[in-house]
Amino acid sequence: MPRKTPQIKINPSDKEVLRRWANSRTLPKQTVDRASMILGSEAGKPVMQIAQELNTYPNKIIYWRQRYSKKGLEGLQDKARSGRPPIYGKTLRNDILKLLSKPPPKGLASWDGPALAKDLGAPVDAIWKVLRKEGISLQRQRSWCISTDKDFASKAADIVGLYLDPPLNAIVVCVDEKPSIQALERKTGYIKTDNGKILKAYKSTYKRHGTLNLFAALEVPTGKIIGKVTEAKKRVDFQEFMDEIVVEYSSDQDIHVILDNYCTHKKNEDWLGRNKNVHFHFTPTSASWLNQVEIWFGIFSRKALRGASFNSPQELRQRIEDFIELYNPNSKPFKWRKREVKGSQLRNNIENLAN
Repeated sequence: MPRKTPQIKINPSDKEVLRRWANSRTLPKQTVDRASMILGSEAGKPVMQIAQELNTYPNKIIYWRQRYSKKGLEGLQDKARSGRPPIYGKTLRNDILKLLSKPPPKGLASWDGPALAKDLGAPVDAIWKVLRKEGISLQRQRSWCISTDKDFASKAADIVGLYLDPPLNAIVVCVDEKPSIQALERKTGYIKTDNGKILKAYKSTYKRHGTLNLFAALEVPTGKIIGKVTEAKKRVDFQEFMDEIVVEYSSDQDIHVILDNYCTHKKNEDWLGRNKNVHFHFTPTSASWLNQVEIWFGIFSRKALRGASFNSPQELRQRIEDFIELYNPNSKPFKWRKREVKGSQLRNNIENLAN
């Protein structure tokens, strides 16, 4: 009877690192494989099964299991080898990190590998090796937006409170507009690339046939969308759209409307005076992401607009209305999640790595 492979225990902090290594596309293959070996062992997989999945030898699995059990993550690193010492070591790492904190050469928007190599007088492959080891990407970018609203906490708490615990006998809707949607006419189809893959494609030149605006209201409890296509997005258009929303609900039901700070959403006291059961809640400045209808706009853009061709504004209008009609029967509410921002995400920047 084959001996059952004993499971190994992984520290919670180690597991997060191991998962990141196992899913990495930039780390060396041996590092990815070793992390997969340990994770598979913790899951109770037999050594032979892990070896088959990784196309390696069972003895290698056993070896790295023992190394991890004795030394943890440090045991998964290669032992120091004798021979010629590396020409570029910690000094090059520190020089690269310091240089990345400085403005790039004249004419460049940001540092790249050749520019770093030229400035430091080092081979470009040595530069890339350091960058990979530190997990630094010079091309991938992310944006951030920090609200400067002094009342951010109270405004955000008000909106999130409506999502998580809405008032009794009330409905919560998220309202916004997607302005200037272009009716672009262009040829589309499929092309075969040099590597044999078939991709959807469109001609780079196009004809413009004008623009339309979309007002949309997301019903938070159901995910249902109420939409209206207009040629303008003035305050009167916004109020007419709000009139259409109000008639959807009972006159004795409170309607809580989440809005951003766009000008047409403000100075509507007269309209609110005529609709006593409607209450406006404004997102903090530079925090429109708190408005759930923005999520739906992303879905709408990807599925109905991206790569499309329209011969007229009427075709664009029909596409928008058809998509809403298609979306609503299967609509579901969005589950509000608070994304955790870890301290390491804030501290692990170039300046701190260099210190």
